[in-house]
Amino acid sequence: MVELDPNAAKEVDASMDTVIATLPNAPSHAATARLRILVLNERDPAHPKAGGAETHVFELFSRLAARGHEIVQYSAGFEGGETKTVQNGIQIERKGGLAAYYASVIPRLRRARAEKEFDLVVECLNKVPFYSPLYAGIPVLTLCHHLFGEIAFQQVSFPIATGVFLAERGLPWAYRKSLFLAISESSRDDLIRRGIGEKHILVSHPGIDRPVNADGGIRQAEIEGQRSMRITYVGRLERYKRVDILLQAASALIEEYPDLSVCIIGRGPERGRLEVLAEKLGLSKRTEFTGFISNAERDALLADSRACIFPSEKEGWGLTVIEANALGTPVVARNAEGLRDSVRHQETGFLIPSDNPADYARALARLLEDNESVHAMRREAVLWSERFDWERATDDLEGLIAKNLAAAQS
Repeated sequence: MVELDPNAAKEVDASMDTVIATLPNAPSHAATARLRILVLNERDPAHPKAGGAETHVFELFSRLAARGHEIVQYSAGFEGGETKTVQNGIQIERKGGLAAYYASVIPRLRRARAEKEFDLVVECLNKVPFYSPLYAGIPVLTLCHHLFGEIAFQQVSFPIATGVFLAERGLPWAYRKSLFLAISESSRDDLIRRGIGEKHILVSHPGIDRPVNADGGIRQAEIEGQRSMRITYVGRLERYKRVDILLQAASALIEEYPDLSVCIIGRGPERGRLEVLAEKLGLSKRTEFTGFISNAERDALLADSRACIFPSEKEGWGLTVIEANALGTPVVARNAEGLRDSVRHQETGFLIPSDNPADYARALARLLEDNESVHAMRREAVLWSERFDWERATDDLEGLIAKNLAAAQS
């Protein structure tokens, strides 16, 4: 990855530095006045390609709406999607396809500026940077899930990937007077490497929707009880997620664990290629591709799995990691950005420092056993998951919004 001059982002006003210095003491939502906020995010939660980033945005801003703030999200349209709708208090505006959407952002913000519609823009930085501080005319807060960098070349065509890669290089100049909320230490460190000043960044981990059973939570019997001989993946089926590693690791385990099954939960462009690979490896009859399913169905499968696997090359965090942990399911994941923040190695799962399927197979084999060591890891996974709460994450965001606005007025 190309590193930029770290001094590029240090050219900020002294008044802003004074405000930013108090970031760890973000005020609670009770101290924040009602605000009108425009959220820029390529996808809304109803988009067919919506993923963890969209879940995160929806959970935070629906809570801000419930606290009395006016929230408008401006996103790309999709087939069957209404031009305007409301979801959990968030007013969603959709504009055209992808190209038309990005072309419309500047005119939309210019109109908003002329009509004084909003107090703040929150730009979600997880696809293509909008560069909104250059034309918004009002304060901009940047919510950073993750940046693609060189991973973009594995996702899209070379011309598009080059555009994304180059667009990200301008961040320290365009956003030098903005504050950032990063969802993990890895995302923060990536921003710093690219030239964003560390004191401009607050790390706030996402929450989860805690699974609830008749006892109000995960039961001891669910931790120590027998589970199906299943390993599971949850997430988008994208090339950089490397779900192929799961299939190759599973094929290496069949001889020792003949009852082994694989469950792949999610949808995406890689499904066809993965189905072909499962057939080639002799896994078709023991591999289920569920596509999109409800949260209740997902939780039932996770709670009955021996392990989850996430071999992705890069993530902003690992929302599905924590969701699996909440059900007492340990995780085997790549020791990659984001995932290394959400997995506690040898406590809630295992981090693998390679893309070698054999390394994943060895870690999975440990979790396929039914012994006290595995039960202890399941208990620790549940305890770890209890740290992540949406209300706390919303408090962090609301406090940072207040500081961003105070910095702009100084």
